[in-house]
Amino acid sequence: MPDSEKITINMNAVDLGKIDLLVQEGVYSNRTDFIRTAIRSQLEKHTMEIQQTVNRHSFVIGVLHYSRADLEKRLADGVKLTATVVGVFHLDADVTPELAAEVFEVVQVRGVFDAPEPVKAALAGRMK
Repeated sequence: MPDSEKITINMNAVDLGKIDLLVQEGVYSNRTDFIRTAIRSQLEKHTMEIQQTVNRHSFVIGVLHYSRADLEKRLADGVKLTATVVGVFHLDADVTPELAAEVFEVVQVRGVFDAPEPVKAALAGRMK
C-alpha cells in the first residue's frame, strides 16, 4: 500500500507564480512542500468539524484491512459489514468480487480504496 496518493490540481498562473516566489526565497523547499503545508494548515483549522463528522458517522481513521479469511469467517457467521473509513480501505488480492458483495452492505471511503478492480466493481452499488 502506498504511503501517499498522487493528486493533480489546476491553479491560475498568478497563484503559481506566488508559490514559486516563496520557493525562490527559501520559505518552502519546492511547490509540493508549499501545497502539503497549506493542506495540513487547513486540516488543522477544521479539526473540530472533521472530528464531529467522524464521530457522527462512526468512521475508522487510518487503515481498515480485510483478508479473504476475515471475510469468509464473517460470511460463515452470517455477519454483514459496513466499512466507513477515513484513510485506506484495503481488501487483499485474493478476495473475490462475490465474497465482497456477499459480506459488505455499505462501503464509504474518504481516501483510498485499495482492492482488485473486479471487487471495486462488485461493490460500486454499495458505495456512499
